[in-house]
Amino acid sequence: MNLFPTRASAFGGGLVACVMIAATLTGCSAGQQSQTSTQEPAVNGASGGTGNIALRYVRIRAQVTGAALQPGGTVDLLFVATNQSGTDSDRLVGITSDIGPVTLNPANPDIGATRSLIVGKPDGVEADAMAALSTAGKANATVKLTKPLANALTYEFAFTFEHAGQVTIGVPVTAGDTAPRAEQPAPAGAGH
Repeated sequence: MNLFPTRASAFGGGLVACVMIAATLTGCSAGQQSQTSTQEPAVNGASGGTGNIALRYVRIRAQVTGAALQPGGTVDLLFVATNQSGTDSDRLVGITSDIGPVTLNPANPDIGATRSLIVGKPDGVEADAMAALSTAGKANATVKLTKPLANALTYEFAFTFEHAGQVTIGVPVTAGDTAPRAEQPAPAGAGH
């Protein structure tokens, strides 16, 4: 004996299908907005970390006007290293790369507990953010090129810390604030 008429079963099945389709379509719009999901951060650079050390805005600053910068020149390595430990200091004991030796000045800078180390002039960082980092240590890092350096590539750098250990990061090349900005064409249909 059938307790449900055929029409009621068909209606119930159709209702379930409509709810599932609506849930699927609604789920597609959840998350990032398509126009903002591909935006770059205000300061370009790579990120990484090891142990209690977080590395941010890691980049090579270089004016590459031809196909590549040739060996023999020097470029700046820029980054911010933050010690996230509330109690233990650490020390940056070395940076290596296959594109050339890296010189740190001062050598082996200390990164106090809950402090940051700013390496290079942090171009592109807002003045308010710099004021917040006023207690940060400062250093410079230069790379003496032994291989050509080109735009649109990343180069492996290994950062070694006394306590946190080592981390390798693919570092991009950026021109810095002094270079003219390349304007990107707006995507078709963009704008409001």
